[in-house]
Amino acid sequence: MKLLLIYLVIVNVIGFIIMAVDKHKAKHHTWRINEKSFFLISLIGGSLGTIIGMYTFHHKTKHWYFVLGLPIILLGQVGLWSLYQGWI
Repeated sequence: MKLLLIYLVIVNVIGFIIMAVDKHKAKHHTWRINEKSFFLISLIGGSLGTIIGMYTFHHKTKHWYFVLGLPIILLGQVGLWSLYQGWI
């Protein structure tokens, strides 16, 4: 359980950081992070960090698939966790 929590913290920090890096790159018209990478990080547990990064840096907020997709991933993860814990 403790390892899972550490993993989730790390992957969410990574999700937050890649949003910041991609926003910085967008402002400077340089190499960008592939959008699939954001969804991959979100799917492996970093959805909350990616969402927080998206709104903190005002990045990808005009793309419907980010605005809707990332929260749907997060809700699915919360639902799975709830089932696993026996809360549902």
